[in-house]
Amino acid sequence: MLTTELSRRLDERYRLTLPVELVTQLTGVGSPGGAPGATTGGLKIAGAASECLLAKERPGCVSLWERSAWQRKIDQGVGLVSAKLSAGKLDTRMADVQRFGRLLSTRYREVQLGDRGRLVIPDGFREFLGVEPGGTVMVVGAGVCLELWEPAHWAEYLGAEMPAFGELFDELAG
Repeated sequence: MLTTELSRRLDERYRLTLPVELVTQLTGVGSPGGAPGATTGGLKIAGAASECLLAKERPGCVSLWERSAWQRKIDQGVGLVSAKLSAGKLDTRMADVQRFGRLLSTRYREVQLGDRGRLVIPDGFREFLGVEPGGTVMVVGAGVCLELWEPAHWAEYLGAEMPAFGELFDELAG
């Protein structure tokens, strides 16, 4: 599980450098049996860029996923919607189907995570994240992915959600 909270600076070219340990956890590069890459004695090493996906989550927050993990998640959901559409089960909800398509079209983008953990935040995601060059980005482990937060939005989210953490923990672990 990806768990961390740290701050990083966004450079003048909208690049963010993530710690190698987090890149290893996210992509499997640097771990035995990890993602494709160079190997040394059976250990995958970060010698090439890793394919990841950046997804818009909520204003002030984007998530970074290992590509195949995201693809499994999205393929399953899109497959269900497509099957319902083909079966005529969504005929009365075309406006919702169109809204779904529009949001899906702009929600994610493939990105390369460089061998030193460098990520370029692409156009369209920069504005959504809301952090200017030279600004601080909060990097947060969200269990299955990494999230990048604008600090004020992160503080607001924490203030709203932290009181319910104990109950959530008990529910998921119990």
